[in-house]
Amino acid sequence: MNLTDIIGLFAGICVTISVVPQIVKVWKTKKVKQISLLTFSVLTFGIAVWVVYGILKNDMPIIITNSVSLFLNLIMVYFIIYYEKES
Repeated sequence: MNLTDIIGLFAGICVTISVVPQIVKVWKTKKVKQISLLTFSVLTFGIAVWVVYGILKNDMPIIITNSVSLFLNLIMVYFIIYYEKES
């Protein structure tokens, strides 16, 4: 692993974990009224495109971090849809 890969992984990890506090908060409170489904949907779509880009470039830091980020953002989109129905 070279320095470029390490920097890419570090950047990807920072971006990936940024959504975790929001997921935890929504999971605990079950409140999503102030969270935009459109924003998270567009973000999730963009991350999916990054995964495809990483696959096309065969760039493991992009593939790994964005795949995890995609999964986490899909959880958030699910929570927004699910908890919005309940309220």
